[in-house]
Amino acid sequence: MKKDYLNPTGLPSWSDSFSQVVVVRSGSMRAIYVSGQVAVDASHNVVGRGDLGRQAELALENLRRALAAAGATPADVVRLGIYIKDYQPGQASVIGDALRRVFAPGRMPASTWLGVSALALDELLIEIEAEAITDASEG
Repeated sequence: MKKDYLNPTGLPSWSDSFSQVVVVRSGSMRAIYVSGQVAVDASHNVVGRGDLGRQAELALENLRRALAAAGATPADVVRLGIYIKDYQPGQASVIGDALRRVFAPGRMPASTWLGVSALALDELLIEIEAEAITDASEG
């Protein structure tokens, strides 16, 4: 089994604390684990303060970047973990709209949505982690 630890350019680097992406190759498959993506740009600026929709979009944009660095796409994602600060059920449509712009109809990943009291930075409203699976010959 081979493991690659990636911290792609274009994403904020927190390499002293964690890797953005870990790729595990085993047999004929690759498992890709993407750390929670948030609305922070490569310069560590929080984007979309107070705007859950904008933060969800940027977190998903960062997720795309992380997947691309591992040679994967959103179509390869099999599971999402979504953490929403002070979640209210009325916010589901905002998050769902952002997800539908990334994932194909009828091919949404399995997911768990959790309301949390805080994220790593006070201004963050959402964090999205992912697991993807590809053929070992890809990427």
